[in-house]
Amino acid sequence: MTPLREARRARRVFVLDGEQRSALAVVRSLGRAGYRVSTGAADPGAIAAASRYSEATVLLPSPLESPEAFRDAVASEVRATGYDVVMPVTESAALALLGDPVIDPLLPMPSRESFEAANDKIELMQRAAGLGIDVPRFVTLRDAEDGAAEIWDSFPAVVKPGRSVVGTGAQRTRTTVRFVADRDELRAALADLHPDAFPVMVQERLVGPGVGVFLLMHDGERVAAFAHRRLREKPPEGGVSVYRESVRPPEALVERAVRLLHSFHWMGVAMVEFKHDEASERYGLMEINGRFWGSLQLAIDAGVDFPRLLVDRVLGIDRAVSTDYRLGIRTRWEWGDVDHLLIRLRRGGARGGLLSWFRPWWPGDRFEVFRLGDPGPFWAESRAWFRALRGGDR
Repeated sequence: MTPLREARRARRVFVLDGEQRSALAVVRSLGRAGYRVSTGAADPGAIAAASRYSEATVLLPSPLESPEAFRDAVASEVRATGYDVVMPVTESAALALLGDPVIDPLLPMPSRESFEAANDKIELMQRAAGLGIDVPRFVTLRDAEDGAAEIWDSFPAVVKPGRSVVGTGAQRTRTTVRFVADRDELRAALADLHPDAFPVMVQERLVGPGVGVFLLMHDGERVAAFAHRRLREKPPEGGVSVYRESVRPPEALVERAVRLLHSFHWMGVAMVEFKHDEASERYGLMEINGRFWGSLQLAIDAGVDFPRLLVDRVLGIDRAVSTDYRLGIRTRWEWGDVDHLLIRLRRGGARGGLLSWFRPWWPGDRFEVFRLGDPGPFWAESRAWFRALRGGDR
């Protein structure tokens, strides 16, 4: 056993949100590196818990539905087991844990103040504009009756709540983004919003591919950077990437992303998302996701092992920097890509891309969840997918 592996084997990591594919990528990365990994999840059938690299599974309340009970359960597990790192991978879990005196010192994340500021889409746009970073034109509405909505004149538009997760105390809820074609749809979208969703932005819609710049920052240093190009999404018109390819991002975008994260005194991982508007050729800032992202496995496959680099850094085990990765590596989220196809078939619009979808393999392709050496997560996700299908959720 190498000295690095020996050092890692002496440390324990508690990976939360085990239902997420990003949690599975973290568990596999850290387990292969030698860390002792446990998985926390609200669902006993969580895909990350089914990995051979997860030594134990801890059932927890939902961080979204019961944030206080979730925090107390994580703190109890930390006291009982003694972890060196606690790794949330969703915004709701991070919000429940940041600032807790027991858990916060174990989180490889920025301060609560920095995290909340970066995840406030309105504050983010204002700060980015002040730094000279291109942002889509927007107006902020305080409530559904705000008169600024009546003078907004750029359609189609996007209605974005300032925060993705709202609410305090016993329960939180997720907000959603709405696309509106005209003023009547804008009024209806505002009327449908829960009061806690305000303030919201009405933002000009940029049409084109999303470009995510994925970064790891530590002690003010850029430790690693990565980017991918979305090839297919769910839903097809824009959403979660289900098939994507590693690419080299424009260096100017990386510089903007790093400058923006520096302004928040960022520590840890983040995805800074831009939209490449095809009409104007501009790159407009969309948002910051201050956590591990769904397509994390692609970065690892291409050679940027973000979870290992992060945990090695915060524990002082290794100070490696990742400066390069393989281009043209692609990962396919198997059941997500099936959902993409089903949506297109239902809409009668699959003809143009049907042959490429059925292409079983191409040099550089990887499956995201199914791995020969660790098949359990794929079977767990498959069972859940068929249950949802029978229940009419697909």
